[in-house]
Amino acid sequence: MRIAVPEPVRRARARLTGPACASSPEPGERGNAVVEFLGVALVLLLPLLYLVLTVGRVQAATFAVEGAAREAARAFVTAPSSAEARARAGAAVAIALEDQGFDEGPSDTLTVACSTSPCLEPGSDVAAHVRLDVPLPLVPAFVRDAVPLSVPVESRFVAEVDQYAARRP
Repeated sequence: MRIAVPEPVRRARARLTGPACASSPEPGERGNAVVEFLGVALVLLLPLLYLVLTVGRVQAATFAVEGAAREAARAFVTAPSSAEARARAGAAVAIALEDQGFDEGPSDTLTVACSTSPCLEPGSDVAAHVRLDVPLPLVPAFVRDAVPLSVPVESRFVAEVDQYAARRP
């Protein structure tokens, strides 16, 4: 059963849609625009998503390394002895890295340098250097073993031992 469309409605529809042959696709072409859009969207969006994941991971590493270096230097200069200072600095680095989801140990990432010997001499400087290699996300371990696919991130912070503090071993 077909419903009759009044003539003014038919003319208005023809004026809005243009000629019938230009606007209606061939019978076999229906739905191709959706498929083409999905193909182009996948080709463009997947690399963009990977880029966002990678930049986010590198930014988290930058934040973690900067905080780890700062807190390691501060923990070192406030310790009562040099032996305890190294343990405190290592613990500070481990906490800062773990907070951002990195589980590398401080022995792999932390280097402490002193301007004087012994390190905790009043007025001396202590530099904490933290380096972390951030692996690219979603890369399997066997590929990383063959080709090093990581971004190195490092930070250095210098803290001064209190000039008026007592001399510590």
